[in-house]
Amino acid sequence: MKRFKVRITIGPPKLTRYERARILGARALQLSMGAPILVSTPEPVKDLIDIAILELEEGVLPITIRRTLPDETYQDIPLSWLLEKPSEAPFFG
Repeated sequence: MKRFKVRITIGPPKLTRYERARILGARALQLSMGAPILVSTPEPVKDLIDIAILELEEGVLPITIRRTLPDETYQDIPLSWLLEKPSEAPFFG
């Protein structure tokens, strides 16, 4: 069985600041609508944005990023791939 390294073919191999802002805003909205918190939070954290940041940093959000090109081709990339260091990229095969 062959093994190959995951390759992100569209965009940079890390989360862009625009993707990060979109994820944090969407997750804060979900939390405000009553979604469960996926991490244990320190006592003083009450702001929903701060909780969303903690969830993003711990990598517990089950989100896939779709990067699209002008010719309508796209790649769906799991958030966990974009949060990893290049040397930790998963192998599949």
